[in-house]
Amino acid sequence: MKHTLVMTILGADRTGLVRSIAAIIQEHKASWQESRMARLAGQFAGILRVECPEESLETLIEALSSLNNQGICINVIREEAIVLERPKILSIDVVGNDRPGIVHQMTLAIAESGGNVEELVTGLESAAMSGHLIFRASGKVSFSSLSDEAQLRRAIESLSDDLSVEIH
Repeated sequence: MKHTLVMTILGADRTGLVRSIAAIIQEHKASWQESRMARLAGQFAGILRVECPEESLETLIEALSSLNNQGICINVIREEAIVLERPKILSIDVVGNDRPGIVHQMTLAIAESGGNVEELVTGLESAAMSGHLIFRASGKVSFSSLSDEAQLRRAIESLSDDLSVEIH
């Protein structure tokens, strides 16, 4: 029987950090399924899903936990989620002037529209002509079959006149 582990990884970024995690996973005959990783302010941050055979589950978790002694904080969760219905997934792209609270307002609008944030990438970039900071968010939002995607667009667009919202 295979088990699924979901883990978060955080530590000072350095050469070989991902390699050392991958080596531990491979040594325990586990399979790296999917991940998201980034370098943020000198720190490595990642989320990872691994499938592991039952016979090496506990030793894999122990080996990953031992990395805490090297300044790599790893939190491992055994995934037990059961998906009863297949949600509708929408891609969203939001661009507008940056301001405090914009992520909170956007995620509140998503939740109030019946959506669940599945994936979200946010960042700031310099506007082409003026050079002031522009907020950009892209991601995936899931909806049950009862949710209204038009309501999501209206909710996000109502946050500010300067927001451009694309939903696919």
